[in-house]
Amino acid sequence: MGSWEAKSVTSCKANLEDALLAATNDYESPDGYFTKLSKLVSFKTESQIPESTSILYDYLSEGVGPLFKELGYSLEVFENPITGLGPILLAERNEESALTVLGYGHGDVIHGQDSQWNNNRSPWELSFEGDKIYGRGTADNKGQHLAHISAIKAILNTRGKLGFNHRFIIEMGEENGSLGFRTLVQKNLGKFYADVFFASDGPRTEYDRPNITLGNRGVINFDLICDLRQGGHHSGNWGGLLANPAIVLANAIASIIDGKGVLKVDPLIQKNIPKSVRNALKGISRDGGPNSPIINKDWGPINRTIIEKVTASNTFEVLSFSAGSALSPVNAVPPKAIAACQVRFVMGTKLNDIIPIIREHLDNNNFEQVKICKPLECNSISFEATRTDPDNLFAQWVRSIVSKSTNLKCGILPNSAGSNMTEVIQYDLKIPIVWLPLSYAGCCQHAPNEHIIKPLMREGIRTVTEVYWHMGEEHTNVKNISKY
Repeated sequence: MGSWEAKSVTSCKANLEDALLAATNDYESPDGYFTKLSKLVSFKTESQIPESTSILYDYLSEGVGPLFKELGYSLEVFENPITGLGPILLAERNEESALTVLGYGHGDVIHGQDSQWNNNRSPWELSFEGDKIYGRGTADNKGQHLAHISAIKAILNTRGKLGFNHRFIIEMGEENGSLGFRTLVQKNLGKFYADVFFASDGPRTEYDRPNITLGNRGVINFDLICDLRQGGHHSGNWGGLLANPAIVLANAIASIIDGKGVLKVDPLIQKNIPKSVRNALKGISRDGGPNSPIINKDWGPINRTIIEKVTASNTFEVLSFSAGSALSPVNAVPPKAIAACQVRFVMGTKLNDIIPIIREHLDNNNFEQVKICKPLECNSISFEATRTDPDNLFAQWVRSIVSKSTNLKCGILPNSAGSNMTEVIQYDLKIPIVWLPLSYAGCCQHAPNEHIIKPLMREGIRTVTEVYWHMGEEHTNVKNISKY
């Protein structure tokens, strides 16, 4: 069994320092990282808008593609198997090494929400205020995959090679639920296969120290609908005689989750946390940094720490609730009520079991009239839960490098609270997963005023550079520990 600790690189210490210096200089150079990020942010890659499809292609051909090409990568653009959805780029650099590393980023973003940004900022123009750098995609995910490109460039400029084969995916439909992505990979497994997965997305869980993340919670969105009749009816003449769908639906939801956010559907409750997961989470909390919301400590699963609630538990959320007209109510019993709902879940719960479990629960509690329906297309998302074991040797190896690089104890998050395409890596490619998040929870991801923090990204680029450097120096060791 291979060693998980990064080996001493005293003999090449100067070269590593040269690579770190090159990465830092590029980050701080007037024509370096931020100039490139400014161009990437300027592409309005809103994948939820059908009219943006051509821009999604432009991002690959004119934005990120040339950055890979100048580093000696070959490029292949795959059409999405689902007509009209975003393409996928596979950039590949083959050095005839025994080790192949797979990376990932997504170039699409959510809606710009142009009119809602503070100080008349445009989401499509990079702007600076103190240590904050604003722009749509700076955190999610353009700034993070650009950090990997910058690290690769620094290493190639220092020693002329990576020391491993590298495949890097840029997806242009992640914010659409990665529809079509898994099918594409399944049809091209040989092109996407690697020994290990290493990429950056999402926020670190604590502001003041790094962590690696080994998977994601699963997710499924759906609508609960109580549709009882055609048209509203006068609440004076009919109130007390007609069932109110909003009240029926509210009570149906209350049967699923109580007023303190505790699940009441027994088959959906994750009763046991694996020992390796619980041990990894010891000493870790959720700190979103400045301007983050105050955590409600009495909300959510009982007898669990804050971090266990959000990463080692299943949760149910109501994303929206409507009946009648909220902005101009009338004195009528509404005919229909709709709640957009979501379940986030961890390994041990299967995606395909969730809807049948909720259906059975509603029927058993006399809510047969509440239907479970597909969500609006713009809110349609579903992923299986994923998690590489925290004791995995490759995960421990990366953790040791991150700790040494930052002089901080790197945390291990067995899986993030969010969800993404990691199911493809775990269930189809079947390789160990390590994410190194370079943002923080207060970055306004998916909201106006999205931003990154300059010192955190500087630290992140240097750390990514060091991880890649060691991969090249220890490619045989990494290959060996990828098997365990």
